[in-house]
Amino acid sequence: MNTLESSDKKTGKVKTAPLSREEQQKQLEFQQEAIAHINSLYNYALHLTMNQDDAEDLVQETYLKAYKFFNSFERGTNCKAWLFKILKNNYINRFRKNSREPGKVDYDLIKDFYHSIKDSRRDTTETDSDYFHSLLHEEVYQALQSLPEEFREVIQLCDIEGFTYEEIANMVESPIGTVRSRLYRGRKLLRGQLEEYAKKYGFNTDNAD
Repeated sequence: MNTLESSDKKTGKVKTAPLSREEQQKQLEFQQEAIAHINSLYNYALHLTMNQDDAEDLVQETYLKAYKFFNSFERGTNCKAWLFKILKNNYINRFRKNSREPGKVDYDLIKDFYHSIKDSRRDTTETDSDYFHSLLHEEVYQALQSLPEEFREVIQLCDIEGFTYEEIANMVESPIGTVRSRLYRGRKLLRGQLEEYAKKYGFNTDNAD
């Protein structure tokens, strides 16, 4: 039987209570909707923080907050985009404002559940940075990392993660026209840096937009 653990502040003992049918169903739906995107979320967090520990913390906070507010998620919409938006907001609030205080979530409620889905992310013999790095050829990875953040971010969200312009605009809180402009300029910068790479792998760079 699925159970919910909590600590007694007076005795320090762990108390176990059975989960309600509603909570069990919520966990099942959350795994089906959200767990498939945990690698992409980590990659995006690593892109934002450039630090493995901070990226892991950011993903954990994102999943805790997403689980807490999962009842407000509109079924049938893009869960991945919803999770990315939560992660980006958490990053802005926690890192850019230099606030190290954790979000106000009921961590005890789902701590074991979070760690169970985290452990299913991938083989732990592969390091986090290696996983992210292995997604791209060395030349592309280095060129992408060298771009200004506003260009690097939209290229990752569009060309690597596959989000639409509308979804990206919502995540970065910029007009669609700005997203299109950043993509065009970012891709142009990448193309200039990767001409030799493209020729090496047989891509035609003539008259590319």
